[in-house]
Amino acid sequence: MRILELIPPIKDYIWGGTKLRECFGKESKLEKLAESWELSCHKDGASVIANGEYKGRTLNEFLSENPDACGTACSKFEYFPILIKLIDARDNLSVQVHPDNDYAQRVEGEYGKTEMWYIVDCEKDAELIYGFKSEISKQEFKDAIENNTLLEKVSRVPVKKGDVFFINSGTLHAIGKGILIAEIQQNSNTTYRVYDYGRVGADGKPRELHIQKALDVTELKPAENYSVSEAIETADKRSQLLAECEYFKVVKEDINGSSELYANEKSFNHILLIDGEAVLKCGDEKLNLKKGSSVFVAANTGKYIIKGNCSIIITEI
Repeated sequence: MRILELIPPIKDYIWGGTKLRECFGKESKLEKLAESWELSCHKDGASVIANGEYKGRTLNEFLSENPDACGTACSKFEYFPILIKLIDARDNLSVQVHPDNDYAQRVEGEYGKTEMWYIVDCEKDAELIYGFKSEISKQEFKDAIENNTLLEKVSRVPVKKGDVFFINSGTLHAIGKGILIAEIQQNSNTTYRVYDYGRVGADGKPRELHIQKALDVTELKPAENYSVSEAIETADKRSQLLAECEYFKVVKEDINGSSELYANEKSFNHILLIDGEAVLKCGDEKLNLKKGSSVFVAANTGKYIIKGNCSIIITEI
């Protein structure tokens, strides 16, 4: 068994909405569906297998019994290296920052977080926070937090469907309301909030801020400009490299016909179908895919084919 359809754990953070249920068919008893963790081996929520002999078991369990399914590129990591999410921001997320590996492993006991965002959809005039308008000192950053003037210092970026952002660890950022995002990130759940719009959690108390840790790790300057590669078009598909770094490689394909893909010995492939419908075939294995489908293709599977009219995001190590 080399092709695993995954069921994501769902998170109901206070800023979440209903689009993951309405647009992607995610099932949950929770009222708010803020995040679905489409590929996860994290301790805070693991993907569950929906098909085959491992049906009902977690991806962690499958990989513990089939370690070669990760691929040789994963061997340099202490544990499963990435986490993939769909995120529905009905309201603004907190202004936050993630630490790098050295700081996170020393202070939090897990990896830091470098991530990328693909804007699946958004409302008119939606925007996000991405770094600072200009370089500031640590004292100016601290003063802005304490004086409630931080939003005057940050860079607000208008977004549209199809935009891509690369968020290096240390980059101050926030997803704005009305944005639906596919996020590919290091396997970490460490976030340092510095501003949260005065909101309170389920306990009626203001949500915790992490000022000193944020002061330790934030890059106090504008975020670096990021651009994606030119798309390559054939009769059946349009393929575009969205991001490539030491942790992950991400490609988007718009398929109108068929696409022949390949999972070699170096890495698994993860397929996230963000629009349309398709059929995935690999030897005798076959999966019908719809919008929101999440599939783990084991390393060394070799050739597999996706046929249909759809858009997919392919991630590998």
